[in-house]
Amino acid sequence: MSVIQEKLKDLEKRNELAMEGGGPIRREKHKQGGRLTARERLDVLLDPGSFVETDRFVTHRCTHFDMASNKSPGDGVVTGYGRVNGKTVFVYSQDFTVLGGSMSRTQANKIIKIMDMAIKAGAPIIGLNDSGGARIQEGVEALGGYADIFIRNTMGSGVIPQISAIMGPCAGGAVYSPSITDFVFMVKDTSYMFVTGPDVIKAVTHEEVTKEQLGGAGTHGTKSGVSHFSCDSDKHCLLLIRELLNFLPGNNVDDPPILPTRDKPNRLCESLEDLIPDSPKKPYDMLKLIKEIVDEGYFLEVHQGFANNIIVGFARFNGRSVGIVANQPQVLAGCLNIEASRKAARFIRFCDAFNIPIVTLVDVPGFLPGTDQEYNGIITHGAKLLYAYAEATVPKVTLITRKAYGGAYIVMGSKLLRSDVNLAYPCAEIAVMGADGAVNIIFRDKITKASDPVKERQKLTKEYEEKFSNPYISAELGYTDEVIEPSQTRFRIIEALEMLKNKKDYNPPKKHGNIPL
Repeated sequence: MSVIQEKLKDLEKRNELAMEGGGPIRREKHKQGGRLTARERLDVLLDPGSFVETDRFVTHRCTHFDMASNKSPGDGVVTGYGRVNGKTVFVYSQDFTVLGGSMSRTQANKIIKIMDMAIKAGAPIIGLNDSGGARIQEGVEALGGYADIFIRNTMGSGVIPQISAIMGPCAGGAVYSPSITDFVFMVKDTSYMFVTGPDVIKAVTHEEVTKEQLGGAGTHGTKSGVSHFSCDSDKHCLLLIRELLNFLPGNNVDDPPILPTRDKPNRLCESLEDLIPDSPKKPYDMLKLIKEIVDEGYFLEVHQGFANNIIVGFARFNGRSVGIVANQPQVLAGCLNIEASRKAARFIRFCDAFNIPIVTLVDVPGFLPGTDQEYNGIITHGAKLLYAYAEATVPKVTLITRKAYGGAYIVMGSKLLRSDVNLAYPCAEIAVMGADGAVNIIFRDKITKASDPVKERQKLTKEYEEKFSNPYISAELGYTDEVIEPSQTRFRIIEALEMLKNKKDYNPPKKHGNIPL
Protein backbone atom coordinates (compact mmCIF):
# COMPACT_ATOMS: atom_id res chain seq x y z
CA MET A 1 0.00 0.00 0.00
CA SER A 2 1.38 3.39 -1.02
CA VAL A 3 1.72 6.30 1.40
CA ILE A 4 -1.20 8.17 -0.15
CA GLN A 5 -3.40 5.06 0.10
CA GLU A 6 -2.50 4.73 3.78
CA LYS A 7 -3.38 8.39 4.31
CA LEU A 8 -6.68 7.95 2.50
CA LYS A 9 -7.45 4.89 4.62
CA ASP A 10 -6.74 6.90 7.76
CA LEU A 11 -9.00 9.72 6.51
CA GLU A 12 -11.78 7.24 5.85
CA LYS A 13 -11.53 5.86 9.41
CA ARG A 14 -11.57 9.36 10.89
CA ASN A 15 -14.63 10.27 8.82
CA GLU A 16 -16.42 7.12 9.93
CA LEU A 17 -15.66 7.90 13.57
CA ALA A 18 -16.97 11.45 13.20
CA MET A 19 -20.18 10.15 11.59
CA GLU A 20 -20.78 7.89 14.59
CA GLY A 21 -21.55 10.79 16.94
CA GLY A 22 -22.29 9.32 20.34
CA GLY A 23 -22.36 5.78 18.99
CA PRO A 24 -25.10 3.41 17.75
CA ILE A 25 -26.70 2.80 21.18
CA ARG A 26 -27.18 6.49 21.90
CA ARG A 27 -28.33 7.13 18.34
CA GLU A 28 -31.03 4.48 18.56
CA LYS A 29 -32.23 5.80 21.91
CA HIS A 30 -32.27 9.34 20.49
CA LYS A 31 -34.38 8.26 17.49
CA GLN A 32 -37.17 6.86 19.66
CA GLY A 33 -40.37 8.81 19.12
CA GLY A 34 -39.53 9.70 15.54
CA ARG A 35 -36.65 12.10 16.26
CA LEU A 36 -33.91 12.45 13.66
CA THR A 37 -30.18 12.55 14.32
CA ALA A 38 -28.19 15.74 13.82
CA ARG A 39 -26.98 14.63 10.39
CA GLU A 40 -30.35 13.24 9.28
CA ARG A 41 -31.87 16.64 10.03
CA LEU A 42 -29.39 18.31 7.69
CA ASP A 43 -30.23 15.76 4.99
CA VAL A 44 -33.91 16.79 5.17
CA LEU A 45 -33.24 20.52 5.44
CA LEU A 46 -30.69 20.95 2.65
CA ASP A 47 -30.82 20.25 -1.07
CA PRO A 48 -29.46 16.73 -1.77
CA GLY A 49 -25.70 16.59 -2.02
CA SER A 50 -25.20 20.28 -1.22
CA PHE A 51 -23.88 20.08 2.35
CA VAL A 52 -20.25 20.97 2.98
CA GLU A 53 -19.13 20.25 6.53
CA THR A 54 -16.63 22.38 8.44
CA ASP A 55 -14.56 21.47 11.52
CA ARG A 56 -15.50 17.80 11.41
CA PHE A 57 -12.48 16.69 13.43
CA VAL A 58 -12.46 19.41 16.10
CA THR A 59 -12.50 18.15 19.70
CA HIS A 60 -12.73 19.89 23.06
CA ARG A 61 -9.66 20.77 25.13
CA CYS A 62 -11.10 20.29 28.61
CA THR A 63 -9.08 18.10 30.98
CA HIS A 64 -11.17 18.45 34.15
CA PHE A 65 -13.32 15.60 35.51
CA ASP A 66 -11.70 12.97 33.24
CA MET A 67 -12.93 14.85 30.14
CA ALA A 68 -9.60 14.25 28.38
CA SER A 69 -10.67 10.64 27.80
CA ASN A 70 -14.20 11.59 26.70
CA LYS A 71 -13.77 13.15 23.30
CA SER A 72 -15.73 12.84 20.08
CA PRO A 73 -14.84 14.33 16.68
CA GLY A 74 -16.98 17.41 16.06
CA ASP A 75 -17.69 17.83 19.79
CA GLY A 76 -21.47 17.53 19.62
CA VAL A 77 -22.31 19.88 16.75
CA VAL A 78 -22.27 19.49 12.96
CA THR A 79 -21.50 22.77 11.18
CA GLY A 80 -21.21 23.85 7.56
CA TYR A 81 -23.06 25.29 4.60
CA GLY A 82 -25.28 24.07 1.81
CA ARG A 83 -28.26 25.11 -0.27
CA VAL A 84 -32.01 25.35 0.25
CA ASN A 85 -33.97 25.60 -2.99
CA GLY A 86 -30.69 26.47 -4.70
CA LYS A 87 -29.74 29.31 -2.33
CA THR A 88 -26.75 29.22 0.01
CA VAL A 89 -27.41 28.88 3.74
CA PHE A 90 -25.16 28.26 6.74
CA VAL A 91 -26.19 25.69 9.33
CA TYR A 92 -25.31 24.10 12.61
CA SER A 93 -26.98 21.03 14.05
CA GLN A 94 -26.35 20.03 17.65
CA ASP A 95 -25.90 16.33 18.34
CA PHE A 96 -27.62 15.30 21.57
CA THR A 97 -25.92 11.87 21.47
CA VAL A 98 -22.57 13.53 22.27
CA LEU A 99 -22.57 14.72 25.88
CA GLY A 100 -26.20 15.80 25.54
CA GLY A 101 -25.27 18.34 22.87
CA SER A 102 -23.88 20.48 25.68
CA MET A 103 -22.18 23.76 24.78
CA SER A 104 -18.42 23.69 25.19
CA ARG A 105 -15.93 26.40 24.33
CA THR A 106 -14.97 24.32 21.27
CA GLN A 107 -18.55 23.83 20.14
CA ALA A 108 -19.14 27.58 20.46
CA ASN A 109 -16.03 28.24 18.35
CA LYS A 110 -17.42 26.03 15.59
CA ILE A 111 -20.76 27.82 15.65
CA ILE A 112 -19.37 31.36 15.70
CA LYS A 113 -17.05 30.52 12.82
CA ILE A 114 -19.95 29.75 10.48
CA MET A 115 -21.98 32.67 11.87
CA ASP A 116 -19.13 34.98 10.88
CA MET A 117 -19.00 33.31 7.47
CA ALA A 118 -22.77 33.73 7.03
CA ILE A 119 -22.61 37.47 7.76
CA LYS A 120 -19.67 37.96 5.39
CA ALA A 121 -21.32 35.91 2.64
CA GLY A 122 -24.74 37.53 3.14
CA ALA A 123 -26.62 34.26 3.61
CA PRO A 124 -29.14 33.00 6.20
CA ILE A 125 -27.97 31.12 9.29
CA ILE A 126 -30.07 28.20 10.56
CA GLY A 127 -29.49 26.66 13.98
CA LEU A 128 -30.89 23.22 14.81
CA ASN A 129 -30.79 23.34 18.60
CA ASP A 130 -30.77 20.16 20.67
CA SER A 131 -28.72 20.83 23.79
CA GLY A 132 -28.87 20.35 27.52
CA GLY A 133 -27.16 23.72 28.04
CA ALA A 134 -23.65 24.73 29.03
CA ARG A 135 -21.13 21.92 29.60
CA ILE A 136 -20.80 21.94 33.38
CA GLN A 137 -17.32 20.43 33.33
CA GLU A 138 -15.99 23.55 31.56
CA GLY A 139 -17.66 26.09 33.84
CA VAL A 140 -17.39 29.74 32.89
CA GLU A 141 -15.49 28.95 29.68
CA ALA A 142 -18.67 27.39 28.26
CA LEU A 143 -20.65 30.44 29.33
CA GLY A 144 -18.17 32.60 27.44
CA GLY A 145 -18.97 30.57 24.33
CA TYR A 146 -22.64 31.42 24.68
CA ALA A 147 -21.82 35.12 25.01
CA ASP A 148 -19.83 35.04 21.76
CA ILE A 149 -22.82 33.48 19.99
CA PHE A 150 -25.19 36.12 21.43
CA ILE A 151 -22.95 38.90 20.13
CA ARG A 152 -23.07 37.48 16.62
CA ASN A 153 -26.83 37.01 16.81
CA THR A 154 -27.08 40.67 17.68
CA MET A 155 -24.62 41.90 15.04
CA GLY A 156 -26.33 39.77 12.40
CA SER A 157 -29.83 40.93 13.37
CA GLY A 158 -31.37 42.76 10.45
CA VAL A 159 -28.37 41.84 8.28
CA ILE A 160 -29.10 38.17 7.48
CA PRO A 161 -32.18 36.07 8.29
CA GLN A 162 -31.59 33.98 11.41
CA ILE A 163 -33.74 30.91 12.02
CA SER A 164 -33.74 28.63 15.07
CA ALA A 165 -35.30 25.18 15.29
CA ILE A 166 -35.73 23.79 18.80
CA MET A 167 -35.51 20.05 18.29
CA GLY A 168 -34.94 18.89 21.85
CA PRO A 169 -34.49 20.39 25.30
CA CYS A 170 -33.06 23.92 25.49
CA ALA A 171 -32.52 25.39 28.94
CA GLY A 172 -30.68 28.25 30.58
CA GLY A 173 -28.25 30.02 28.27
CA ALA A 174 -29.31 27.79 25.36
CA VAL A 175 -32.65 29.64 25.00
CA TYR A 176 -31.30 33.15 24.53
CA SER A 177 -29.67 32.72 21.14
CA PRO A 178 -32.93 31.40 19.59
CA SER A 179 -34.90 34.23 21.18
CA ILE A 180 -32.68 36.82 19.44
CA THR A 181 -33.14 35.17 16.04
CA ASP A 182 -35.93 36.10 13.64
CA PHE A 183 -38.01 32.92 13.72
CA VAL A 184 -38.24 30.08 16.24
CA PHE A 185 -39.59 26.65 15.28
CA MET A 186 -40.58 24.08 17.90
CA VAL A 187 -41.57 20.41 17.61
CA LYS A 188 -44.60 19.22 19.55
CA ASP A 189 -43.93 16.80 22.41
CA THR A 190 -40.15 16.67 21.90
CA SER A 191 -38.80 20.23 22.22
CA TYR A 192 -38.71 22.47 25.27
CA MET A 193 -37.46 25.95 26.13
CA PHE A 194 -37.14 27.37 29.62
CA VAL A 195 -34.73 29.49 31.61
CA THR A 196 -35.06 27.23 34.64
CA GLY A 197 -36.49 23.71 34.54
CA PRO A 198 -39.32 22.15 36.56
CA ASP A 199 -36.99 20.78 39.27
CA VAL A 200 -35.46 24.18 40.01
CA ILE A 201 -38.89 25.84 40.04
CA LYS A 202 -40.17 23.26 42.50
CA ALA A 203 -37.16 23.75 44.77
CA VAL A 204 -37.40 27.55 44.76
CA THR A 205 -41.12 28.33 44.53
CA HIS A 206 -42.64 24.91 45.43
CA GLU A 207 -44.64 25.09 42.21
CA GLU A 208 -45.10 21.80 40.37
CA VAL A 209 -45.16 21.98 36.60
CA THR A 210 -44.30 19.57 33.78
CA LYS A 211 -41.74 20.29 31.07
CA GLU A 212 -44.53 20.50 28.51
CA GLN A 213 -46.58 22.94 30.59
CA LEU A 214 -43.54 25.05 31.37
CA GLY A 215 -41.86 25.28 28.00
CA GLY A 216 -43.36 22.98 25.39
CA ALA A 217 -44.31 23.92 21.84
CA GLY A 218 -47.92 24.44 22.91
CA THR A 219 -46.97 26.84 25.69
CA HIS A 220 -44.59 28.94 23.62
CA GLY A 221 -46.79 28.79 20.54
CA THR A 222 -49.97 30.00 22.24
CA LYS A 223 -49.15 31.70 25.56
CA SER A 224 -45.71 33.32 25.50
CA GLY A 225 -45.32 33.84 21.76
CA VAL A 226 -41.66 32.77 21.93
CA SER A 227 -42.24 30.20 19.18
CA HIS A 228 -43.41 31.28 15.72
CA PHE A 229 -44.12 27.82 14.30
CA SER A 230 -45.29 24.65 16.08
CA CYS A 231 -44.49 21.52 14.08
CA ASP A 232 -45.74 17.95 14.25
CA SER A 233 -42.35 16.23 13.78
CA ASP A 234 -38.69 16.85 13.04
CA LYS A 235 -39.30 16.37 9.32
CA HIS A 236 -42.29 18.73 9.30
CA CYS A 237 -40.19 21.35 11.06
CA LEU A 238 -37.32 21.14 8.57
CA LEU A 239 -39.58 21.21 5.52
CA LEU A 240 -41.40 24.24 6.95
CA ILE A 241 -38.08 26.06 7.32
CA ARG A 242 -37.43 25.37 3.64
CA GLU A 243 -40.85 26.84 2.83
CA LEU A 244 -40.20 29.97 4.91
CA LEU A 245 -36.87 30.56 3.17
CA ASN A 246 -38.75 30.71 -0.15
CA PHE A 247 -40.19 34.07 0.95
CA LEU A 248 -36.96 35.61 2.27
CA PRO A 249 -33.97 37.31 0.65
CA GLY A 250 -30.47 36.17 1.57
CA ASN A 251 -29.65 39.42 3.34
CA ASN A 252 -30.71 43.03 3.93
CA VAL A 253 -29.34 44.24 0.59
CA ASP A 254 -31.02 41.69 -1.68
CA ASP A 255 -34.60 41.98 -2.87
CA PRO A 256 -37.10 39.33 -1.75
CA PRO A 257 -37.54 36.44 -4.19
CA ILE A 258 -39.96 36.51 -7.12
CA LEU A 259 -41.43 33.14 -8.10
CA PRO A 260 -43.43 32.39 -11.25
CA THR A 261 -47.20 32.20 -10.83
CA ARG A 262 -50.10 31.23 -13.06
CA ASP A 263 -52.51 33.34 -11.02
CA LYS A 264 -53.58 36.34 -13.11
CA PRO A 265 -52.87 39.76 -11.56
CA ASN A 266 -56.20 41.16 -12.74
CA ARG A 267 -58.24 38.25 -11.40
CA LEU A 268 -61.53 39.46 -9.93
CA CYS A 269 -62.31 38.44 -6.33
CA GLU A 270 -66.08 38.28 -6.67
CA SER A 271 -66.56 36.26 -3.47
CA LEU A 272 -65.44 39.32 -1.48
CA GLU A 273 -68.60 41.18 -2.49
CA ASP A 274 -70.52 39.08 0.04
CA LEU A 275 -67.81 38.39 2.65
CA ILE A 276 -68.30 41.41 4.91
CA PRO A 277 -71.62 41.34 6.80
CA ASP A 278 -74.09 44.23 6.67
CA SER A 279 -73.97 44.54 10.45
CA PRO A 280 -70.73 46.20 11.65
CA LYS A 281 -70.93 44.06 14.81
CA LYS A 282 -71.02 40.71 13.01
CA PRO A 283 -67.68 38.90 12.62
CA TYR A 284 -66.19 37.37 9.48
CA ASP A 285 -62.99 35.45 8.76
CA MET A 286 -60.18 37.72 7.53
CA LEU A 287 -58.22 34.64 6.49
CA LYS A 288 -60.80 34.04 3.76
CA LEU A 289 -60.11 37.50 2.38
CA ILE A 290 -56.34 36.95 2.50
CA LYS A 291 -56.49 33.61 0.72
CA GLU A 292 -58.81 35.03 -1.93
CA ILE A 293 -56.49 37.87 -2.96
CA VAL A 294 -52.99 36.29 -2.79
CA ASP A 295 -51.32 34.13 -5.44
CA GLU A 296 -52.84 30.64 -5.61
CA GLY A 297 -54.54 31.29 -2.27
CA TYR A 298 -51.33 30.36 -0.43
CA PHE A 299 -50.59 32.09 2.87
CA LEU A 300 -47.80 31.04 5.25
CA GLU A 301 -49.11 32.21 8.61
CA VAL A 302 -46.60 33.13 11.32
CA HIS A 303 -47.50 32.87 15.03
CA GLN A 304 -50.64 30.97 14.06
CA GLY A 305 -51.57 30.02 17.62
CA PHE A 306 -50.65 33.27 19.37
CA ALA A 307 -52.67 36.52 19.63
CA ASN A 308 -55.26 35.36 17.11
CA ASN A 309 -56.95 38.77 17.02
CA ILE A 310 -54.23 39.74 14.57
CA ILE A 311 -52.85 37.77 11.63
CA VAL A 312 -49.31 37.99 10.26
CA GLY A 313 -47.56 35.97 7.61
CA PHE A 314 -46.11 35.74 4.13
CA ALA A 315 -47.78 35.49 0.73
CA ARG A 316 -47.14 36.55 -2.85
CA PHE A 317 -48.77 39.06 -5.15
CA ASN A 318 -47.95 38.43 -8.82
CA GLY A 319 -44.98 36.33 -7.68
CA ARG A 320 -43.54 38.94 -5.30
CA SER A 321 -43.02 38.09 -1.65
CA VAL A 322 -44.96 40.30 0.78
CA GLY A 323 -45.69 40.39 4.50
CA ILE A 324 -49.34 40.61 5.49
CA VAL A 325 -50.69 42.12 8.72
CA ALA A 326 -54.43 41.90 9.29
CA ASN A 327 -56.96 42.29 12.09
CA GLN A 328 -59.12 39.21 12.71
CA PRO A 329 -62.74 40.21 13.48
CA GLN A 330 -63.50 36.67 14.64
CA VAL A 331 -61.30 37.07 17.74
CA LEU A 332 -61.88 39.92 20.23
CA ALA A 333 -63.63 41.74 17.34
CA GLY A 334 -60.16 42.42 15.92
CA CYS A 335 -59.18 44.69 18.83
CA LEU A 336 -55.52 45.41 19.43
CA ASN A 337 -54.16 44.19 22.76
CA ILE A 338 -50.70 43.69 24.25
CA GLU A 339 -50.00 40.35 22.58
CA ALA A 340 -51.29 41.45 19.16
CA SER A 341 -49.23 44.64 19.28
CA ARG A 342 -46.04 42.74 20.12
CA LYS A 343 -46.70 40.11 17.48
CA ALA A 344 -47.37 42.54 14.65
CA ALA A 345 -44.62 45.02 15.59
CA ARG A 346 -41.88 42.39 15.47
CA PHE A 347 -43.14 41.01 12.17
CA ILE A 348 -43.28 44.48 10.59
CA ARG A 349 -39.74 45.26 11.71
CA PHE A 350 -38.50 41.98 10.22
CA CYS A 351 -40.16 42.75 6.87
CA ASP A 352 -38.73 46.27 6.89
CA ALA A 353 -35.21 44.99 7.66
CA PHE A 354 -35.30 42.62 4.68
CA ASN A 355 -37.01 44.74 2.04
CA ILE A 356 -40.29 42.83 2.11
CA PRO A 357 -43.33 45.03 1.28
CA ILE A 358 -46.09 45.18 3.89
CA VAL A 359 -49.78 44.81 3.04
CA THR A 360 -52.11 45.72 5.91
CA LEU A 361 -55.78 44.73 6.05
CA VAL A 362 -57.68 46.77 8.63
CA ASP A 363 -60.85 46.05 10.56
CA VAL A 364 -60.14 47.37 14.04
CA PRO A 365 -62.59 48.89 16.55
CA GLY A 366 -59.80 50.07 18.87
CA PHE A 367 -57.48 48.93 21.61
CA LEU A 368 -58.81 46.35 24.06
CA PRO A 369 -60.00 48.13 27.23
CA GLY A 370 -59.51 46.85 30.77
CA THR A 371 -57.38 47.14 33.88
CA ASP A 372 -55.39 44.02 32.96
CA GLN A 373 -54.28 45.64 29.71
CA GLU A 374 -53.45 48.97 31.35
CA TYR A 375 -51.58 47.45 34.28
CA ASN A 376 -49.46 45.34 31.93
CA GLY A 377 -48.50 48.25 29.71
CA ILE A 378 -50.83 48.35 26.70
CA ILE A 379 -49.66 51.93 26.16
CA THR A 380 -46.03 50.88 25.73
CA HIS A 381 -46.84 47.73 23.76
CA GLY A 382 -49.26 49.56 21.48
CA ALA A 383 -46.55 52.14 20.89
CA LYS A 384 -44.29 49.34 19.60
CA LEU A 385 -46.74 48.76 16.76
CA LEU A 386 -46.98 52.46 16.05
CA TYR A 387 -43.18 52.75 16.07
CA ALA A 388 -42.75 49.79 13.73
CA TYR A 389 -45.11 51.17 11.09
CA ALA A 390 -43.71 54.71 11.35
CA GLU A 391 -40.11 53.47 11.09
CA ALA A 392 -40.67 51.13 8.14
CA THR A 393 -39.43 52.42 4.76
CA VAL A 394 -40.46 49.45 2.59
CA PRO A 395 -43.51 49.74 0.32
CA LYS A 396 -46.63 49.86 2.51
CA VAL A 397 -50.13 49.27 1.15
CA THR A 398 -53.12 49.46 3.48
CA LEU A 399 -56.74 48.45 2.86
CA ILE A 400 -59.55 49.28 5.31
CA THR A 401 -62.21 46.62 4.89
CA ARG A 402 -64.64 47.81 7.56
CA LYS A 403 -63.97 49.54 10.91
CA ALA A 404 -60.98 51.78 11.64
CA TYR A 405 -61.55 53.75 14.83
CA GLY A 406 -59.49 56.16 16.87
CA GLY A 407 -55.85 55.53 17.74
CA ALA A 408 -56.10 52.02 16.33
CA TYR A 409 -56.88 53.53 12.90
CA ILE A 410 -53.68 55.57 13.08
CA VAL A 411 -51.57 52.65 14.29
CA MET A 412 -52.70 50.12 11.66
CA GLY A 413 -50.64 51.39 8.74
CA SER A 414 -52.49 54.64 8.14
CA LYS A 415 -51.39 57.33 5.70
CA LEU A 416 -50.49 59.35 8.78
CA LEU A 417 -47.69 56.84 9.53
CA ARG A 418 -46.14 57.08 6.04
CA SER A 419 -48.11 54.35 4.33
CA ASP A 420 -47.75 54.75 0.57
CA VAL A 421 -51.10 53.63 -0.82
CA ASN A 422 -54.25 53.56 1.32
CA LEU A 423 -57.41 51.95 0.00
CA ALA A 424 -60.86 51.42 1.50
CA TYR A 425 -64.05 49.54 0.71
CA PRO A 426 -67.27 51.58 0.37
CA CYS A 427 -68.49 50.03 3.65
CA ALA A 428 -65.42 51.24 5.56
CA GLU A 429 -66.05 53.27 8.72
CA ILE A 430 -63.20 55.65 9.52
CA ALA A 431 -63.89 57.71 12.63
CA VAL A 432 -62.72 58.58 16.13
CA MET A 433 -65.09 55.97 17.51
CA GLY A 434 -68.22 53.99 16.68
CA ALA A 435 -71.49 55.83 16.15
CA ASP A 436 -73.08 54.59 19.41
CA GLY A 437 -70.24 55.85 21.59
CA ALA A 438 -69.92 59.12 19.73
CA VAL A 439 -73.61 59.93 20.00
CA ASN A 440 -73.67 59.14 23.72
CA ILE A 441 -70.89 61.69 24.26
CA ILE A 442 -71.86 64.44 21.83
CA PHE A 443 -75.62 64.38 22.39
CA ARG A 444 -75.84 63.26 26.02
CA ASP A 445 -77.94 66.24 27.14
CA LYS A 446 -80.15 66.20 24.06
CA ILE A 447 -80.96 62.51 24.50
CA THR A 448 -81.65 62.92 28.22
CA LYS A 449 -84.10 65.81 27.62
CA ALA A 450 -85.91 64.12 24.72
CA SER A 451 -89.47 62.89 25.24
CA ASP A 452 -88.41 59.50 23.84
CA PRO A 453 -84.68 59.03 24.59
CA VAL A 454 -84.45 55.66 22.82
CA LYS A 455 -85.97 56.96 19.60
CA GLU A 456 -83.86 60.13 19.77
CA ARG A 457 -80.66 58.10 20.23
CA GLN A 458 -81.53 55.89 17.25
CA LYS A 459 -82.19 58.94 15.06
CA LEU A 460 -78.97 60.68 16.06
CA THR A 461 -76.96 57.48 15.63
CA LYS A 462 -78.27 57.03 12.10
CA GLU A 463 -77.43 60.66 11.26
CA TYR A 464 -73.91 60.23 12.64
CA GLU A 465 -73.38 57.03 10.65
CA GLU A 466 -74.50 58.69 7.43
CA LYS A 467 -72.19 61.65 8.03
CA PHE A 468 -69.06 60.04 9.49
CA SER A 469 -69.20 56.22 9.23
CA ASN A 470 -67.88 56.07 5.68
CA PRO A 471 -64.54 56.35 3.86
CA TYR A 472 -65.29 59.57 2.00
CA ILE A 473 -64.30 62.19 4.58
CA SER A 474 -60.93 60.45 4.84
CA ALA A 475 -60.77 60.42 1.02
CA GLU A 476 -61.58 64.15 0.90
CA LEU A 477 -58.64 64.81 3.25
CA GLY A 478 -56.28 62.64 1.19
CA TYR A 479 -55.84 60.08 3.97
CA THR A 480 -57.49 57.48 1.72
CA ASP A 481 -56.20 57.35 -1.86
CA GLU A 482 -59.02 55.34 -3.40
CA VAL A 483 -62.33 53.73 -2.49
CA ILE A 484 -62.47 50.44 -4.36
CA GLU A 485 -64.87 47.62 -5.10
CA PRO A 486 -64.03 44.48 -3.09
CA SER A 487 -63.79 42.42 -6.30
CA GLN A 488 -60.91 44.69 -7.43
CA THR A 489 -58.83 44.10 -4.29
CA ARG A 490 -56.16 41.82 -5.74
CA PHE A 491 -55.66 43.93 -8.86
CA ARG A 492 -55.43 47.22 -6.94
CA ILE A 493 -52.90 45.86 -4.44
CA ILE A 494 -50.75 44.39 -7.22
CA GLU A 495 -50.87 47.70 -9.10
CA ALA A 496 -49.76 49.56 -5.99
CA LEU A 497 -46.91 47.13 -5.27
CA GLU A 498 -45.75 47.29 -8.87
CA MET A 499 -45.70 51.09 -8.73
CA LEU A 500 -43.73 50.99 -5.46
CA LYS A 501 -41.17 48.33 -6.41
CA ASN A 502 -38.38 50.91 -6.78
CA LYS A 503 -39.41 53.01 -3.78
CA LYS A 504 -36.60 54.70 -1.86
CA ASP A 505 -37.21 56.24 1.55
CA TYR A 506 -34.78 56.97 4.36
CA ASN A 507 -34.90 57.69 8.07
CA PRO A 508 -32.67 60.36 9.67
CA PRO A 509 -29.07 59.21 10.35
CA LYS A 510 -28.70 57.83 13.89
CA LYS A 511 -27.00 55.11 15.85
CA HIS A 512 -30.37 53.42 16.42
CA GLY A 513 -33.84 54.38 17.56
CA ASN A 514 -35.10 53.82 21.09
CA ILE A 515 -38.17 51.68 20.49
CA PRO A 516 -40.44 51.44 23.58
CA LEU A 517 -39.61 48.03 25.06
